[in-house]
Amino acid sequence: MNRLWYLIGVLLVLAGLVHLGVFVVDGGPWEGAVSWRKPFTFGVSFGLSVLTLTWVSQFVRLRARSLLVGAFAAASTLEVALITVQAWRGVPSHFNMETAFDTTIARTLAVGGGVLIAITITMTIAAFRPNQDVTPSMRLAVRAGFATLLAAMAFGAIMIARGVLEVVTGNQQLAYTVATTLKPAHAVFMHGVLLLPALSWLLSRALPSEAARLRWIRLATWLYVTVAGAVSALTLAGITVVTPSTASLLCAAAVSGLAIAALALGTLKAPPGRPHGS
Repeated sequence: MNRLWYLIGVLLVLAGLVHLGVFVVDGGPWEGAVSWRKPFTFGVSFGLSVLTLTWVSQFVRLRARSLLVGAFAAASTLEVALITVQAWRGVPSHFNMETAFDTTIARTLAVGGGVLIAITITMTIAAFRPNQDVTPSMRLAVRAGFATLLAAMAFGAIMIARGVLEVVTGNQQLAYTVATTLKPAHAVFMHGVLLLPALSWLLSRALPSEAARLRWIRLATWLYVTVAGAVSALTLAGITVVTPSTASLLCAAAVSGLAIAALALGTLKAPPGRPHGS
């Protein structure tokens, strides 16, 4: 089933990139609840998340791994599809209760988010179980990565809760604003589950000593958590240099970009004891 999950992840990323092209051609606002930014960023982010969990879950002992990854991929696809539909309709996706159809979509998005959080919690718990089949450095990277993903989900849940609270109290328009303030904190933690295991994989092909690899992963984990924590603290304090939407894009791009670079470098490096091209 891995090929299917990888295919879904790639298609979601491509769908996001297509909508970046639509934004370039059609224009329109970058900020706000109605923007081509949303199907672009959600498509790429959810696609990367599906690709990531498909790969990283192989380092975790999961009895129902195929079911969990499949459910994550299905929920991610549904989220991107509904957000895309609303973008093409020219209306907000989250917190939009203007019509019965919009309400159904908004509630479905909330349920889908709940499913993603539940799966993340399940995988995080599994990642902290003993697993002697994985090296200590990769085990630490996976555990730290899932913990940071859980932090991202927590910020996402808070964003949704704040928006829903404004909706039920009659502040429909305010919901679109307050929910965006925590986006940088959500984004900076989102792809650590790809970055840290990717660094561990690169080190496994660059350093023969597991003790050295473990030290580097510990350092990378602390550096990442420190930077992400600083971004989150600034976000909570309302200190921003750019808008929350732009800041979240920059954070996600920086973390995932480093991860992709590590994976690319790893493919060029033969594992210790094995010559290139073997």
